[in-house]
Amino acid sequence: MKGYWIIFGSDVIDSDAQQEYGRLWAPIGEKYGAKIKVFESGALVEVQSTKRVLAVEFPSYEQAKACYNDAAYGEAKLFALRASSREMIIIEGDLA
Repeated sequence: MKGYWIIFGSDVIDSDAQQEYGRLWAPIGEKYGAKIKVFESGALVEVQSTKRVLAVEFPSYEQAKACYNDAAYGEAKLFALRASSREMIIIEGDLA
């Protein structure tokens, strides 16, 4: 089954950090076969602080977890956490 990161984020507060995260993420995402889906803000129906929702699809749950635990992602994540506040879950399934 596929694996997903579901990310709930605030507005970006550091665009330079977000840009660096994107630069570092590109080869990591490619390595793990990740596909990113950004949801429209209208998808948020019961929210308090979330402004953005993303789903990152991986070919398998194992790859989703391996990507998160990859040392290169650990470095990239530092920039993501500077760029905005976020919460993330990793799930297994098929979101179609």
